[in-house]
Amino acid sequence: MDGYILKGGQKLRLGYTTGTCAAGAAYAAAKMLFTGRPLRSVSLMTPKGTAANLRILDIRIGKSSASCAVRKDGGDDPDATHGMLIYAKAERIEKGVAIEGGIGIGRATKPGLSIGIGEAAINPVPKAMISQQAELALAEHGENGVKITIYAPEGEEVAKRTFNSALGIIGGISILGTSGVVEPMSEDALIATINAEASVRLAEGRSVLVGCPGNYGTAFAAMELGITSADTVKYSNYLGEMIEIAESLGASGLLIASHLGKLVKVAGGMLNTHSKYGDCRLPLIAAHAAAVGISASAAREILASATVDSALGCLDALGIKNEVMGSLLSEIERQLARKAQGRLKVGAIAFTYEHGRLGGTSMAGELLEQAINESRRLAV
Repeated sequence: MDGYILKGGQKLRLGYTTGTCAAGAAYAAAKMLFTGRPLRSVSLMTPKGTAANLRILDIRIGKSSASCAVRKDGGDDPDATHGMLIYAKAERIEKGVAIEGGIGIGRATKPGLSIGIGEAAINPVPKAMISQQAELALAEHGENGVKITIYAPEGEEVAKRTFNSALGIIGGISILGTSGVVEPMSEDALIATINAEASVRLAEGRSVLVGCPGNYGTAFAAMELGITSADTVKYSNYLGEMIEIAESLGASGLLIASHLGKLVKVAGGMLNTHSKYGDCRLPLIAAHAAAVGISASAAREILASATVDSALGCLDALGIKNEVMGSLLSEIERQLARKAQGRLKVGAIAFTYEHGRLGGTSMAGELLEQAINESRRLAV
């Protein structure tokens, strides 16, 4: 891709999706099947309206089939699939276009995704792109039908570094992309992943979602709450979007299990907890400590703390940690309820590794009990 975007004052190169790779390889493989001649490059228009010029690799032309590959290029935001080869094999059929997934393409094992159980993990937009390119090749050469098999020899290994197993996609990667273009640090892609994971959890039969920002949260949920990583949804810094997704998918409740370092920001109204939007952790702890009556010098000590854990140590020494946590959690609950607006129950449990479980909002216990019961029922 020759395109760029500006983010944070940086010029970042766009990439293209596995779906674009598969569509380009499909077109090239079909044309080579019909002509018997190699094709070294193709150009196609992505759904975003950007042209992708793709180099065709590993060309193989036989009597009854042709295959080739396109190398995935994630631009300046390379993901696990960056640099791998996405293949297409073309074979004549009597009529129309058939699309299948071969080696290294995952298959769905759980409901709630945009593909059915047992189907190859080729999402709807990429599938439409592949079909469109195959139909174009048929029209250009007056042919009646072609079967396209998309495959990725490295797919099973690469999939271990993706979210696929959490989504119930086993055996390989997914062919993805709604725009055909990869934008560096794409928030849309992250939010789409959160939505997909939440959909799977609810389709499994849950009504309460358990959200964790990342690995710290999932580890705590497993060790201290009895909730395994297979029962949770990772939402990164997108807590506001997590609440919106839970509500839109029909969940009855959402329980957040988070390190206080992220969760305390919610007491300041931050529903995206990324540090680029601010770092109000220590001022918030100091403010709530001041509200319970600490001295100015004690407040300054908290503000000078290097970490949230050291600030909690100051509260411990003053004998007010539980009181301050109660104040913070009350405000966190108010902010969560303001976002949810009564459309679903939202609770939160805070922890740090040094101080352990620090407490929860008023609905946290009820939501946790329901989440545990649902997990046990599904495990039977």
